[in-house]
Amino acid sequence: MGVGRTQASGGGHTLSESEIVEAALRVVREDGVEKLSMRRLSRELGVSPMAPYYYVADKRELLDLVATAALTGVRKPAPESGPWQQRLRELIDQIDEKLRKHPGLGDVLIEQMLGKQLDLIAALMEILDEAGFSDRNVLNAYATIHTYLFGRRRVNPRDRSPMSEVALPKVVARATKYMPDLRGKYAYDFGVEVLIAGLEAQLVRQPSPDVR
Repeated sequence: MGVGRTQASGGGHTLSESEIVEAALRVVREDGVEKLSMRRLSRELGVSPMAPYYYVADKRELLDLVATAALTGVRKPAPESGPWQQRLRELIDQIDEKLRKHPGLGDVLIEQMLGKQLDLIAALMEILDEAGFSDRNVLNAYATIHTYLFGRRRVNPRDRSPMSEVALPKVVARATKYMPDLRGKYAYDFGVEVLIAGLEAQLVRQPSPDVR
């Protein structure tokens, strides 16, 4: 079905694709993807309970719309653009940029693991396949990337109260000074570099191609 243009909602109000997407993401951020429903979306948009059905048929189609719209512009780097490590990093960076721009998108993509976003999964897996990973390791490498990209958003560092009575071990106390970094570029770069270096190491250890 999809929303390619602004349409009438049946109640005199019009909705655009961006309004629906942003409203759905707000619900996901506030209540979680499991609480997103057509009725909850209509309340967020301030329209009648039936209005969203003029645009999407059900929650699954709504999630497809949100994921497709939010990921617009993500492109798989061409094979000739550089080594697999560079191309993989470029694609991961593009996805992370969308996750930062659209808070809540990560939860939608986890819910849509094998939905209409197969092109995104395929783009990552194709780079891994071109690198020489076995089919089994293509899947495991993708799962590792998926977990890092979307799972790290669930890390929610909180400042400890200065009045806390719990004395931290010295090494923990020193390290936790950098808790704010966990949401920033330094931690992201660190994680991606470790991930790609780990994939390189696994590729070297992989059995010969005749057992792929």
